[in-house]
Amino acid sequence: MQNPVNIKNKKARFEYELLETYTAGIVLSGTEIKSIRQSKASIAESFCEFNDEGELFIINMNIEPYSHGSHFNHRPKAERKLLLNKKELKSLNSKVQTKGLTIVPLLLFINENGLAKVKIALAKGKKLFDKRESIKERDSKRDLERIKKNFK
Repeated sequence: MQNPVNIKNKKARFEYELLETYTAGIVLSGTEIKSIRQSKASIAESFCEFNDEGELFIINMNIEPYSHGSHFNHRPKAERKLLLNKKELKSLNSKVQTKGLTIVPLLLFINENGLAKVKIALAKGKKLFDKRESIKERDSKRDLERIKKNFK
């Protein structure tokens, strides 16, 4: 069995307040999925956007070219279509347009059937004081774990 692929967007939880999460399939070519299986992808600066037909795309996701690929290799920063139910797409589209929310990818992974999936979240941007609160929480958690470790 291979190493499990879990490519995370660590900035997303810090920059945004996550409201709802969804798991979406992603349309990939042959060399793209091979690069993802080698963990050669990044979703750090990526975001999701709807096109005119109401389809959801992930933009700015970087998948490095496959090392053993030929001249048929993929473009690293191409827009890639996300696959969700029509009901979920309509719901997300209406919330993004009316409430000014955004959709950010949280995790890129390979499921048990070998398919690439993206966990996305409907998110609201945090203000500066919210970020300070997150930093304070994280530091206090770290200190508490350190004290527990030294106590044992």
